[in-house]
Amino acid sequence: MDMGFTYVKVRVYNPADMSKFDVIELLVDTGAIFTSIPRGVLERLGLKPLSRRRLRVYGGTVVERDVGVAVFEYEDSRAGAPVIFGEPEDTPLLGATSLEALGYQVDPITKRLKPTELLMI
Repeated sequence: MDMGFTYVKVRVYNPADMSKFDVIELLVDTGAIFTSIPRGVLERLGLKPLSRRRLRVYGGTVVERDVGVAVFEYEDSRAGAPVIFGEPEDTPLLGATSLEALGYQVDPITKRLKPTELLMI
């Protein structure tokens, strides 16, 4: 079975000042809860951490990372979601919370993002 990776380019905005944004390529990881973006990118946008969380990474290690909130845009969809202030050793990735907030899922055949039906139940 081909375990291809899916990468997408998203716009990341400062929710307090939508004129501040950057475009970044992220690995889509449906196994990750939160999106991780390099700290330097988030700081350039003026984002500040809201809390510090303990997170389990691949291999089972637990790390602590700052977490804030950003607005993400992919194609014609925009949504706010938590964001991890990634450290140099962290892979920049788009996690499940952001993916679902944007209304997309990974198509298992094409490995591309496709719109998903949003349920309000």
